[in-house]
Amino acid sequence: MMVLQVLRHGPLHGYAIAQRIHLLSKDALRVEEGSLYPALQKLLMEGWVKAEWAVSDSGRKVREYSLTAAGRKQCEAEVAEYERLSSAVRAVLKGAK
Repeated sequence: MMVLQVLRHGPLHGYAIAQRIHLLSKDALRVEEGSLYPALQKLLMEGWVKAEWAVSDSGRKVREYSLTAAGRKQCEAEVAEYERLSSAVRAVLKGAK
C-alpha cells in the first residue's frame, strides 16, 4: 500500500521509493532492499505498476516504476481498507480504557 501511495505522485526508482517512505514517515519507517524489490516484482506481476529504464540524477541507469490505472484503483481500495481497520482498532482501544 505504501509503495503504491508513494508512486501516486509520479515515477520513482527503487531507492527513491524507499527514501520517500522514510522521509514521509519522519524517519519512523525504513524499507529495506530485501523487502522492497520483491514487493515491486509482485506489483509488476499484478499489473499495478510498470517499469521502464531511465537515467538517474547521478547518471546511472535505473529501473523507474510508475503506477498503472489498475494500481491506482488498488491503492484506493487498500487505503480505504486500512482506514476502516485503523478506525476499528481505535474504537477498541478507546473502549478498553
